[in-house]
Amino acid sequence: MNRTIACLDLEGVLVPEIWINVAERTGIDALLATTRDVPVYADLMRQRLRVCDEHGLKIGDIQEVIGGLAPLDGARAFLDWLRERCEVVILSDTFYEFAQPLMRQLAWPTLFCHSLEIEGGGRIADFKLRMDDQKRRAVEAFRALNFRVVAAGDSYNDTTMLAAADKGVLFCPPDNVVEEFPQFPVTRDYAQLRAEFEAAMG
Repeated sequence: MNRTIACLDLEGVLVPEIWINVAERTGIDALLATTRDVPVYADLMRQRLRVCDEHGLKIGDIQEVIGGLAPLDGARAFLDWLRERCEVVILSDTFYEFAQPLMRQLAWPTLFCHSLEIEGGGRIADFKLRMDDQKRRAVEAFRALNFRVVAAGDSYNDTTMLAAADKGVLFCPPDNVVEEFPQFPVTRDYAQLRAEFEAAMG
C-alpha cells in the first residue's frame, strides 16, 4: 500500500506572503506582485531584485520584516494534525535565507526551496533556483518512489505541482487562478483543507 506524502506550498497556505508584507512595511507598491500576478517565478524574482536595488533594500531589511511575521491562524494546528497522519514536505519558492524564523514557529517541517546570493554589504545580488519547476519535479519523484501525493497551494506556480499529484487542492486562491484551473477543488479554510486531505488519504 502506498504511503502518502503531503506537499504544501508555504506562503499563502501556512504563512503570510513575505513580499506583500515587505511591500506594506516599506511602502514600495512594486513589491506587492506575487506569483498570483506573474506566473513565471524567475521573471517575478528578477522584477523584485530590480525594485530592491532601486530602493536600496537589503537582505537585513527583509529579514527584519520576516522576523515579525507569524504563521496564519490555524496553520500550526493543521500542520501538526497532518504530520500525525502522513509525511509532510513543504515545497516553496521562497529562500532558505528568508524561511528560518517561520520554520521555527512551525516546528521545523521539511522544506525544499531556493537560495539567494548575498553580497558583503547585504545587497541581494541574485537568486539560485534549485531547479526549474522544482515543485512539480519533487512530486513526480515522490510518486516514482511509490508514494501517494496530495498537494495544496494557492498560486499559479503551484498548479504544475497540483496537476502532478494524485490529488491537488487550491487553498484560498485568487479568482483568476480558480477560473483558469477549474479542475482543482477550492478550499477556503483549514477545516475544508483537512476534509480534502482526509478524503484523499482514505
